[in-house]
Amino acid sequence: MYNLDDIGDKSALLAYLESYLTDKRKKRFEDVLENRTRHFTIAVEDVYKDRNASAIVRTADCFGIQDVHIIENYNKYRLSSGIARGSDKWINIYKYDRDENNTRTCIRELRTKGYRIIATTPHLEDCLLKDFDIIPKTAFLFGGEKEGLSEQAMKDADGFLKIPIVGFTESFNISVAAAIILYNVTQKLRDSNIGWHLCEEEKFNLRLDWTIKTVQNADRLIQRFRKEL
Repeated sequence: MYNLDDIGDKSALLAYLESYLTDKRKKRFEDVLENRTRHFTIAVEDVYKDRNASAIVRTADCFGIQDVHIIENYNKYRLSSGIARGSDKWINIYKYDRDENNTRTCIRELRTKGYRIIATTPHLEDCLLKDFDIIPKTAFLFGGEKEGLSEQAMKDADGFLKIPIVGFTESFNISVAAAIILYNVTQKLRDSNIGWHLCEEEKFNLRLDWTIKTVQNADRLIQRFRKEL
């Protein structure tokens, strides 16, 4: 929607657009960016209930996870605005829906970004959440409501993680599981000495994106800025 390729000085564009934001909003962007991370990311495979998919996106935003990967082999991702509460506006959502095996495509892409692939499912070789090593960059894979993770995901995973359950029910709802895991690992991350923050370029790009999404009549303002170059 916003093609900024012809704008050489994007810092000047950001300053121009931010003049239309309140100081409170600009401070909010700064505070959120300081807590954003790409050290962890999540990938969700074939979730068919829109309330679950939306809750996961909202949870990712709440815990500072910038990227969510949506795998669509059989089920299409649908957003419930009432549950997501606008969280999809602030994070990056990547969809994998063009290949015969979108799970494999997603995992390959995550590996190119340096992520260790962890399947969140009970397994003979699993790791309990309290013992999980947060040091490597990690992508957490979550499966659909009924079938769980696919054979492809299980085959390609580097490890397995589970949340201990002491009741009769065998598993948590997928959105609840995501919330429990992300709360645990992000709390540990923020208490660590790991370099988990976004780099300055990433912060700038997100700040520009969020500003464009926030100011009224962004298209018109960007066109005005171009004319003034």
